[in-house]
Amino acid sequence: MVRHFQPSKSHFCKTDYLLFLPRGNEGKSKKKRWPLILFLHGAGERGTDVWKAATHGPLKHAAADADFPFIVVAPLCPAGCLWSNDLLMALLEEIAAKYAVAKGHVYLTGLSMGAYGTWDLGLAFPEKFAAIAPICGGGEWIRVLLASRDKAHALKTLAIWAFHGAKDPVVPLAESRRMVAAVKEAGVSEVKLTIYPEAGHDSWSETYRNPELYRWFLQHERKPGEDQSRPQASRARRKTFWATPRALAAPSARTWRT
Repeated sequence: MVRHFQPSKSHFCKTDYLLFLPRGNEGKSKKKRWPLILFLHGAGERGTDVWKAATHGPLKHAAADADFPFIVVAPLCPAGCLWSNDLLMALLEEIAAKYAVAKGHVYLTGLSMGAYGTWDLGLAFPEKFAAIAPICGGGEWIRVLLASRDKAHALKTLAIWAFHGAKDPVVPLAESRRMVAAVKEAGVSEVKLTIYPEAGHDSWSETYRNPELYRWFLQHERKPGEDQSRPQASRARRKTFWATPRALAAPSARTWRT
């Protein structure tokens, strides 16, 4: 038998996030457009304190560099949850509509649980990002398979730079190696893995303080026509983002109610 199910209650999804705007960015009306980094934190920062999203990652680098040239978006994942692709894509659309984002220069990075989220979101929507940088994470092979079939050109032109500590006791190095091997097999033209021989789980500190990562991001651009839809920090300040199910690509089992 075929049956149709529709939830009787409306669901709302929300997340707090930190937003960094580079100096000179005064909103959507400015002619200059800025590259954007979406940063996904690890499991240890989940909860209700949005400022924990700045514990590690690009925001620390941005705070120390007056000329940091990126918009940075750092959402907070609630306790007990994983990253939701639907919510993250809706958030990107919201930011792109409000701020002067250079559409072809949107980058994605995350550490540990956030690196799993980076692999998942980047492979689900390769057309939205010019480059991704997962740090000490892993992913699902099925994502690579589906992207290679449904979004082959976007996947093959997605630049990927993964990082991992050789002595990581939390997420084995094999996780990054497996994903790098899978995307290479799928035909990704630019993919590399940096291994820190003496590093444990914290391979992100050295990565995010290395200016070469940010220079590498800026070397990559998603060309017009490869993006079929739409994905875009005053010093970091607190924002609350709301999205109805209509704004999401699909209902997610990992979103939460209010």
